[in-house]
Amino acid sequence: MTRDPRYDILFEPVKIGPVTAKNRFYQVPHCNGMGHPMPRAVAAMRGMKAEGGWAVICTEECEIHPSGDVAPYAEARLWDDDDIPGLALMAEAVHRHDALAGVELVHNGPSCGNLYSREVPIGPSHQPVNGYAPVQARAMDKADIRAYRQWHRDAAKRARKAGFDVIYVYAGHDLSLPMHFLQRRRNDRIDEYGGSLENRVRLFREVIEDTKEAVGDRCAVVVRMAVEELLGEDGLTSEAEGRDVIEMLAELPDLWDVNVSSWFNDSTTSRFHPEGSQERHIAFVKKVTSKPVVGVGRFTSPDTMVSMIRRGVLDMIGAARPSIADPFLPKKIEEGRPDDIRECIGCNICVSGDFTITPIRCTQNPTMGEEWRKGWHPEVIPAKTSDESVLVVGAGPAGLECTRALGQRGYAVHLAEATTDLGGRVSAESRLPGLAEWARVRDYRVYQLGKLPNVEIYRDSRLTAEHVREFGFPHVVVATGARWRRDGVGRDRIRPVPGFDGAGVYTPDDIMAGAMPAGPVVVFDDDHFYMGGVLAEKLRREGLEVTLVTPAEAASVWTANTLEVKHIQKRLLELGVEIVPNRTVTGFDGEAVELACVFTGRPARQPCASVVTVTARWPEEGLYRELRTDPDALAAAGIRSVTAIGDCLAPGTIAMAVYAGHRYAREFGEPPAPPVPFKRELAV
Repeated sequence: MTRDPRYDILFEPVKIGPVTAKNRFYQVPHCNGMGHPMPRAVAAMRGMKAEGGWAVICTEECEIHPSGDVAPYAEARLWDDDDIPGLALMAEAVHRHDALAGVELVHNGPSCGNLYSREVPIGPSHQPVNGYAPVQARAMDKADIRAYRQWHRDAAKRARKAGFDVIYVYAGHDLSLPMHFLQRRRNDRIDEYGGSLENRVRLFREVIEDTKEAVGDRCAVVVRMAVEELLGEDGLTSEAEGRDVIEMLAELPDLWDVNVSSWFNDSTTSRFHPEGSQERHIAFVKKVTSKPVVGVGRFTSPDTMVSMIRRGVLDMIGAARPSIADPFLPKKIEEGRPDDIRECIGCNICVSGDFTITPIRCTQNPTMGEEWRKGWHPEVIPAKTSDESVLVVGAGPAGLECTRALGQRGYAVHLAEATTDLGGRVSAESRLPGLAEWARVRDYRVYQLGKLPNVEIYRDSRLTAEHVREFGFPHVVVATGARWRRDGVGRDRIRPVPGFDGAGVYTPDDIMAGAMPAGPVVVFDDDHFYMGGVLAEKLRREGLEVTLVTPAEAASVWTANTLEVKHIQKRLLELGVEIVPNRTVTGFDGEAVELACVFTGRPARQPCASVVTVTARWPEEGLYRELRTDPDALAAAGIRSVTAIGDCLAPGTIAMAVYAGHRYAREFGEPPAPPVPFKRELAV
């Protein structure tokens, strides 16, 4: 296929100071949960994006000094020359595909407690460090400022030695010393580094100049800055000081990388912001500088990308999450295959890797984070090793991905779905408020299956064990999903809640199927991910009086790991949902739920006509169990293996279900995996 000429502009080279990007696709810095402890995994992950056509691929935050230690988080590190070899692996992997390697040099000042290094935190003024750690940063004196500038120069030189082409000066996400010096709320100095905006910009200017002097002859010097903090007069705004800073420094860097702050506002999920939502805050930048500008907006549509360029909003298309969901997004556009893009759904499971300090994961791309560990490629999969056929039962996310990947390998696959619609839980959940883009998990796979002549799909085909044995496929994969429990058993309660076996008790499955409880309604959130909050929102929008009760300290509390928890609380409160935290439900009599404080056990009573219990899920394992209990019947039918995958084995996230389906397909017909089925980067 040939590229659509409408997209030619995306493949024009862009000069960035002394280097040139081969096209306009720019993977901005993003965390990955691997960082300096896993340099080979990071290098393989970034290198895959270079292979996929991204012109610039950047690291995550890269610490420049022990006094800016963000432990326990696993970021990049350039404290001294010993850190060069690990980062050089990434630069080499990127260069193998004719792309530029960028490094985001960072000293996060009072944003880090130095828990590993045990150095005293520093900042523009005396202040507590971010978060709730009982640690305080000391105010930097002139010697500290000189030392910081030298640390940054030294780190830039190390980055150049490691092979990087693009060196960042970072002032974004309510992090980094330059940003803290810019902020009036953090900078109460009365010397030449405080007071007026010109004074508060001084350190920022000096560090940019230092970096250009140190490496600017060979490396591009890029500035990343949050031009809007969404705090009104308490922060930088794109209409006042945020714009003023850009105007003051307009021609100093080789490229501007601009966004909003903080991270939970910059990388919002699709539930809260659509593609390109930052445009209104960053559109002014190209009007005040002649230097190229890159920005982000969870761009997945090539038409939107072209629009951003032609309308003079951006020069380069910045992406973190879309490059994770599909490392080959640029190549697919270049090759005239935009319909094959695995579009980001904006769920932020990728972000949770940083917060949980585990390798990055992606709902859409099950190979993310497995490039080095397992040798998985997002577009390439080993060919089949036999002519055996496979029956997959259930067309939810696990079944669809299993079928797609097996089909890509060349196996004959038969997919049986009990209902008319494919997608399973994805189809149901994507109809909830704000989750429409999650349907991309289904749509991408259904589209790919339509191109595979070796795959047969049977809808409205609810199979029994007898049916499966009659078909006699040699291998059977059961991907029948799970259902929400009605009895209230979850993380807080290990026994059923009295009264939950009566009328007026609903599960998320009931609500998603169209049931409408009588109000007032209590949503009991003992799941702690998105479901409790989104159901409370849905019911409130339907006009019901809603109270969300949770044993946790906030609604949907685990979504702190997906940057949503603040947005969820705000939305629910603005809609008029009452949130009752730190309470568990101990009973329901049809007129009220009985509550107990999780700390004291003190009882309370919350009047309601109905309850929606969002707790645990039951695996739909009946077919799997029935097949496995009669091995003689399986043998007689010629069935050699029966395997359960996804939620019907152990309910989890959609990302876990997609991974389970992909893993089965990768390992099918291959030699047994070793006890540890992946490579590890072991400390010596």
